[in-house]
Amino acid sequence: MITAAPTIKHEEMIEVDLPKEHIIASVAEDREATCWACGLRLLLPSGGLIFKCGWCGAITNQSARKQEDKSLKWRWLRDRGFVCVLLVFILFVICGGVWAVYPVIFSISQFCGIFHSTITVVLAVATISSFSVAAFRSPGTPPNVLWGSYPVVEKGDLENYTFCHYCSKPKSPRTHHCRSCGMCVLDMDHHCPFIGNCVGAGNHKHFILFLISAIVSTIYVSIMAVYSVLHMWPPLSVHELGRLNGSGSRFGWRLSKEIVHAVLRSATLLSIRGFILIYLFISSFSVQIGLIVLLCQQLWYIYEGKTYLSHLSSQGDDGEKDCQNLLRFFGCPSVSFSRHLPIFRSSRKRHEK
Repeated sequence: MITAAPTIKHEEMIEVDLPKEHIIASVAEDREATCWACGLRLLLPSGGLIFKCGWCGAITNQSARKQEDKSLKWRWLRDRGFVCVLLVFILFVICGGVWAVYPVIFSISQFCGIFHSTITVVLAVATISSFSVAAFRSPGTPPNVLWGSYPVVEKGDLENYTFCHYCSKPKSPRTHHCRSCGMCVLDMDHHCPFIGNCVGAGNHKHFILFLISAIVSTIYVSIMAVYSVLHMWPPLSVHELGRLNGSGSRFGWRLSKEIVHAVLRSATLLSIRGFILIYLFISSFSVQIGLIVLLCQQLWYIYEGKTYLSHLSSQGDDGEKDCQNLLRFFGCPSVSFSRHLPIFRSSRKRHEK
């Protein structure tokens, strides 16, 4: 990247009074360019397409152009479809779990039934509310800054800012334009089609809370589904267990085969409620594995002071690995023992919301 100092023509020297250190003479082999942020003319070496203004600090990429996007409507429909599917699945897990589990729980005792119902309501409200906020809250927009002319833009006002050709406005560092949402997102982590929204500075915390509540809910559903199925599973009928003989691996194979056949025969006697519980266990267990992996990845990036996009680019190389990043992300006050938490590399704070 080229850092260019501004230059002004002779007839413009009367109107604009710049310090002498920002005025350089024209060179024959250099060419003139204009900074999009402050409007000053810059002298560039021939062939330079990306340069940084020596006055305001803005970065200009002359090769960047707005591209026609014809798939925006398709991505919008895709995201809304994912949101509908996820909402239906959440409601199915909640309603199906309550319907399938409550006879077994209430048959134990009324206290167990009331306790289960209370836990179910709390987890359902926490999951749906955090999902709704993450899906429908603005992910965060970059700050509005003055730009366009030298008297308005002072020295260093737009340090490392770039220009978004889609939004036609300045784009601050760690801000990315999402072509699915059609907007610039501040501190963008990624675009999540399952919530139909970007994950950025405005809703990142709610997205993490949604992952946590969804994981706790699926774990609870898995435990209650297994507990209820074991109570209503028909007794196993092993017909040939007494006639099994032999030793070693052959006997173990025949015993395992007979037990599997007994389980399958008893499964045919299960009611619809039992099959729904089995499906709830399989679906919730598989979903919680994916959510746990995603949550661990997100928490690790926050611990490093990065986002997913900054991790992919060179912007995340100077992040600070510090447990205080997690405390600051969730809005927890600084505590005395935080100074003893591990800090592997000191650098500029990166994940301030």
